[in-house]
Amino acid sequence: MADLKFNPVVHQHTDFLAKSRQRAGFDEAYEALALEYALADQMLKARAKAGLTQDAVAERMGTTKSAISRLEAAGRHTPSLATLKRYAAAVGCELQVKLVPQRRA
Repeated sequence: MADLKFNPVVHQHTDFLAKSRQRAGFDEAYEALALEYALADQMLKARAKAGLTQDAVAERMGTTKSAISRLEAAGRHTPSLATLKRYAAAVGCELQVKLVPQRRA
């Protein structure tokens, strides 16, 4: 298999958020997707740490690059646990899920 390395594009998330928060309803919509954004962030970081492209992950999972792109797009797709396990294995990780008690105000 070819030695594929992924060079992530620099994304200034703070600048993105500052500009986006000027739009009406952005904060509510963003908070509603906080868990999905956190998962997408972890997936992208794991893939970058593994030095893999979406094509390479797709090959390891037996799927397409477009499927990986959808999987990594927060709020657009709700992957199954089986799919998340396969993704984790493809990028050299294990999937851990935990329920955390809510803090009472």
